[in-house]
Amino acid sequence: MNFMESIRVSLRSVKSNKMRSFLTMLGIIIGVSAVIAMVSIGQGAQSSVTSQIQGLGSNLLIVTPGQASQGGVRLGAGSANSLTMADVDAIAKQDSVAGVAPDITKNEQVVFKNQNTSTSIEGTSADYPDVRSTKVSAGRFFNKYEVKGQSNVAVLGTEVANTLFGSAGNDIIGQTININQMPFEVIGVLESQGTTGFTNNDDRVMIPITTAMNRMFGTTNVRTFYVSAKSADLMDQANIDVTTALRAQHHLKPKDDNDFQISSQAQILSTAQGVTGIMTTLLAGIAGISLVVGGIGIMNIMLVSVTERTREIGIRKAIGATRGAIMRQFLIESVMLSLLGGIIGILIGVGIALLVSKVTTLTTAVTLSPILYAFFFSMLVGIVFGVYPARKAARLNPIDALRYE
Repeated sequence: MNFMESIRVSLRSVKSNKMRSFLTMLGIIIGVSAVIAMVSIGQGAQSSVTSQIQGLGSNLLIVTPGQASQGGVRLGAGSANSLTMADVDAIAKQDSVAGVAPDITKNEQVVFKNQNTSTSIEGTSADYPDVRSTKVSAGRFFNKYEVKGQSNVAVLGTEVANTLFGSAGNDIIGQTININQMPFEVIGVLESQGTTGFTNNDDRVMIPITTAMNRMFGTTNVRTFYVSAKSADLMDQANIDVTTALRAQHHLKPKDDNDFQISSQAQILSTAQGVTGIMTTLLAGIAGISLVVGGIGIMNIMLVSVTERTREIGIRKAIGATRGAIMRQFLIESVMLSLLGGIIGILIGVGIALLVSKVTTLTTAVTLSPILYAFFFSMLVGIVFGVYPARKAARLNPIDALRYE
């Protein structure tokens, strides 16, 4: 019996027991579809996180306060009140730095006529759009003269604009809102930026940082500096320059620890990609267990098939079939079951991934590599778990096989 004839015999055997063949393939189908769906969701999440972090800005360094100590006990990260507006000028003077955007945030009630919402009030400088790659969809962002003059001007996130005005267009420019009972003129609306982690970037109101610190929050400390390096090649140099400038500004001695922390965009991205990569691998590994279970099911059914076809094997051996031919037939049948299950599983897995991206907020990424891995792994499962039944069939004694009832 040649190879093509073995395939035809295997397909005929699969068709003769359709329900049993389907139930045998079910483990492979579930395993392959689960692997593809989980990997697609994981890769989509990784891509989404990457784009969100890259959307923070270009060549970005994030400076936050260090740890405060109380009674010899270090408090949490960011607990020190070590950053001030004076630090902004010191950082901005560095040759490797393109821009600095200080940031201070607090939740407040915002009111327009009979509409109101509790949202994040974010005080920052005129450099914020350049440093954080932020654009306005209507109106404009406040300028350095408005920051210096502590002007009562505000730029709204799209969600706040829609909540208060039912619109995020040019028609709301020039309207007056009240923030903590203080009037502010709306001069712009930010482009929608969606959600980063648990932060809704569209649910905020941006005002000049001088107005926020001196007239609203009553503070002299800044919570965060966003520093943009002039190029990606100057990121390390910018980190050194910012560290040197802040240590000098804070009068720290060589033996003193920094009272601030600097994180780079690349570090955050690397950490996030590492976490999502581990989660994707873990999910795929858990789903891959189904493939092993499916392989055990194939072995079980093939052993049953060998028992049921013992007389057939004896007859074939009696008329000259070799051990290799018998083994090849059963092995091809095992691989056929596994491959058919793998193909069906691929179609279902891709369908699930596409469906998830349409009916939920999750992003999925269907790529060729997991599909190929699942296909070849399903073929490998058929080979590995089909070898033992095939060898058992090939080793049957023809005389004993012919006597089998």
